[in-house]
Amino acid sequence: MTERHPPIRDPHLEEVAAWHPIEGTPTKKKVAIGCSVGATIETYDFIGFGIAAALYFNTAFFPANDPLSGTLLSFATLGIGFAVRPLGGIIGGYLGDRIGRKPVLVGSLLLMGIATVLIGFLPTYQQVGIWAGILLVIVRVVQGLAFGAEWGGAILMCFEHAPWRKKGLYTGITQAGFPVGLLLANLAFLVSVPLGGSWAWRVPFLLSAVLIVVGIVIRLKVEESPEFEELKEEGELSKNPLLEVLRDDWRNILRAFCLRITETAGYAVSVTFMLSYVAAEELADRSVTLTATMIAAGIGIFATTYWGALTDRVGRRPVYLLGTALHLLWGIPLFLVVNTGAAVAIVIAFVVSYAVLQNSLAGVQGAWFSELFATKTRTTGASLAYQMSAVVSGFTPLITTALYAGYGWIGPALLFSGYGLLGLLAALVTRETWGRVEREEVAALERTLRTSSAVPTPRPGSSERRPTADSATD
Repeated sequence: MTERHPPIRDPHLEEVAAWHPIEGTPTKKKVAIGCSVGATIETYDFIGFGIAAALYFNTAFFPANDPLSGTLLSFATLGIGFAVRPLGGIIGGYLGDRIGRKPVLVGSLLLMGIATVLIGFLPTYQQVGIWAGILLVIVRVVQGLAFGAEWGGAILMCFEHAPWRKKGLYTGITQAGFPVGLLLANLAFLVSVPLGGSWAWRVPFLLSAVLIVVGIVIRLKVEESPEFEELKEEGELSKNPLLEVLRDDWRNILRAFCLRITETAGYAVSVTFMLSYVAAEELADRSVTLTATMIAAGIGIFATTYWGALTDRVGRRPVYLLGTALHLLWGIPLFLVVNTGAAVAIVIAFVVSYAVLQNSLAGVQGAWFSELFATKTRTTGASLAYQMSAVVSGFTPLITTALYAGYGWIGPALLFSGYGLLGLLAALVTRETWGRVEREEVAALERTLRTSSAVPTPRPGSSERRPTADSATD
């Protein structure tokens, strides 16, 4: 029986499939694991700073006679790392689009590792006075630059090796490296609590040295992106990807910026600030909050991958609309649940905030943000949009602390919901990149190529013809 396949509206898809197979490159799984491991290590380093800022740095690096001021200064230092992330994203994105994704992956990981290990050796305020805070700021800036360059390189490398119909799943695997890093960071700080004194926060940073060696070895074995190699071979690399993406794609940068704020700033309220809030209100001790964060992160490893895979079946936008809507509704209930002081309630609050709300957005971003930009400016565009939001989210714990001091818990709760509203509106005005039409288009191409490969090549002189995209025999 002869079946006429739906025509392929974009013939260029067949050309692309010749050098980037629909089922992905042969090394797609190795690349996904390598990118995920690197993301794990960088998150361990960067999030570890956030945990230490919430629990230790207010007295270790700043005057201990004013706890609130120390907390504000500690969170301000945390925010500086976020503030320089856009610069790191610009540098990493530019280099990724000009010289390749792989060098950025290796360089950013090495830079982050050096800065993180140095934190473990820094003198405290009691030892060198104001210089303690200055040195902390310097290494935090280096961390921010490295982390800013990391995301675009890792996500784009994974995205461009992945199967066409499973890009959400594969980028979700890379994004899952972040909850793994969060879990390891919290585990390190939980285990180090009995050490007491400065060792309670020094040891987790010093342990980063081991992770860095492992990460560098793995990333050196990752192959370059096939899409970058194709652009390079054809001589179509952008001469100035930053200028080009700002000129041609500034609207997508703005949309992705607003989409990203909900996820990262929401995390800053529901996890980073919540750690200090629970301690300040004496609702639970540190072991409870660290355990809650670890449980949430453990679930998040699988949740992030699940949310990413879900977008391959239903599209990117529907999942993001759900996640942002839940953010909008969760602000006040979050604090009501935590305010009970019950350990189980606190664990539930952290799990919902992270594994459901934050992960539902993070799992989508890798594929959606990548698809919004052209290949030759993709790293720059996606990185810039992703990291610009870090300026807002990085200072969110500081803003949240100020709101809490002036209005009580209702201030942070409304801020959290406000971020959800912003993301919801942004999702409504951002185009779907993997909707029903796109999925059917690729499915039709898959059937065409599968049928073509199943028909034997005719012998010389044979009158038999190969099936075409418009007519094939199943």
